[in-house]
Amino acid sequence: MSTPLRIDFVSDIVCPWCVIGLKSLEQALAELGDDVAPDWHFHPFELNPQMPPEGENSADHIARKYGRPPEEGAAARSHIKSMGENLGFTFKGGPDSMIWNTFDCHRLLYWAERAGKAHALKMALFEAHFTRAEPLNNAETLIRAAVSAGLDANAARDVLDSDRYADDVRAAEAWWRDEQDITAVPAIIFNGKYAIMGGQPPATFVKVIRRILADEV
Repeated sequence: MSTPLRIDFVSDIVCPWCVIGLKSLEQALAELGDDVAPDWHFHPFELNPQMPPEGENSADHIARKYGRPPEEGAAARSHIKSMGENLGFTFKGGPDSMIWNTFDCHRLLYWAERAGKAHALKMALFEAHFTRAEPLNNAETLIRAAVSAGLDANAARDVLDSDRYADDVRAAEAWWRDEQDITAVPAIIFNGKYAIMGGQPPATFVKVIRRILADEV
């Protein structure tokens, strides 16, 4: 019989390590098969809450925020692309890729969570941003992602055209940041008490989940 496993996944759309973490965890759960019945929950985190709507060049952003020279950024992108390939995800970003404000993405994800579609929408938004370099400040990009995740286009547009869920997203972000001390993502919490940080390899997730299953029996 499958053992239920609650998974709280705290992440941002413009975080490549969040893609790595999600794909890696999916692969680990596939390896564990029927031993686990995952109960996914997705939560908002903004790496750059002050990012203007027009976004910023990613290479310039990383150089300014972290003080990394261009060659170091290029090496990091190459490493991430390689990791993505191993997990079945395509990163196509280069020095001209953009970083966007993701608040509207999180409002849409908050709505999708209540419809049981947040997992599919999260992956659709990752693909829009990292694989196809579509602008996340464009409502049509977000609506196409919602439709591909099985959500209604008109309902998605209604969310984006309003301030719906804005207070809920801000409250959720504050709770994870201030009450749970989450300062970096991805943060992955199992059964509300076992936290794993970062884009860990599948083998690490398999080991941790097996230990959790043994402890929870």
